[in-house]
Amino acid sequence: MTPFVLLLSAFVVSHIALASPPLRDVLVARLGENGFRIGYSLLSLVLLVGAIQLYQGAPDRQLWTAGVGAYHAANLVMLLASILFVGALTPRNKALAGLPPAAAAGAPTGVLRITRHPMMWAFVLWAATHVWLSGNLPTVVMAGGIGVLALVGPLFQDAKKRRQLGSDWLAYERVTSWIPLGAQVSGRQPWSAVWPGWWPVLGGTGLFLVLTFLHPALMKAPVVGPWAFL
Repeated sequence: MTPFVLLLSAFVVSHIALASPPLRDVLVARLGENGFRIGYSLLSLVLLVGAIQLYQGAPDRQLWTAGVGAYHAANLVMLLASILFVGALTPRNKALAGLPPAAAAGAPTGVLRITRHPMMWAFVLWAATHVWLSGNLPTVVMAGGIGVLALVGPLFQDAKKRRQLGSDWLAYERVTSWIPLGAQVSGRQPWSAVWPGWWPVLGGTGLFLVLTFLHPALMKAPVVGPWAFL
C-alpha cells in the first residue's frame, strides 16, 4: 500500500509543481513549450500507469458501504460529469492547452457558461462518486488524489492563462466562474445558460452509456447505469 500511495502522491505533486510559474518557466525556457508539454505528459503517464498497477494489487480494506440508493444518485452525477467532459472538448474552450491567442476573444458558449473548467469538474464528480460508492481504501486514495488534483489544477490553469492571454483572459474570467453555476448565482450569466446545448447533452449521454457498459471490464468493477436494470 505504501508504494502505491507514494507513487500517486508523486503524480499529484508533480502536476502541481510543474504547473507552478517558477519551475514551469525555467523548464519551458530550457525545453521549449512543446518539449515541456511532451516531458510533462510522459512523466504524468508513467506515474499514473504505475499508480494504477500498484492500485490493482493493493489489499482491500472496506471503510464504509454505500446504500443501494446511492448508486441511483451516482448515475445522475456521472451523467452530468459526462456532459461536462464532452462539452469541454469544444474548440472554443479557452482553458485547453495550446490555445492560440486569437482564440481567446469571444464570449463563452455551451458548458463554459456553467464553469470555465468543465473537464476538471467532470473529474471531480467522477472522483467524488467513486470515493462515495466504493468505500474501499485503495479506491478512496486513488479517486481522492485525482479529485484533489482536479480541484487545485484550475487555479494554476487560470494563472497561466492570465500570463499568456492578458486582458483577454481577464475579460473571460469576468463573465465565467470556476465554481459550477457561480456565474449564474452572481448574475454574470443568465440561468438559461444552464442548458449546454444538444452536442454536449447527446455526446455526454452516449459517453455515459459506453462507460457504464464497459464498467464491469474496468478493474473488475460492478455493473452500473441503466445496464444494472437489464
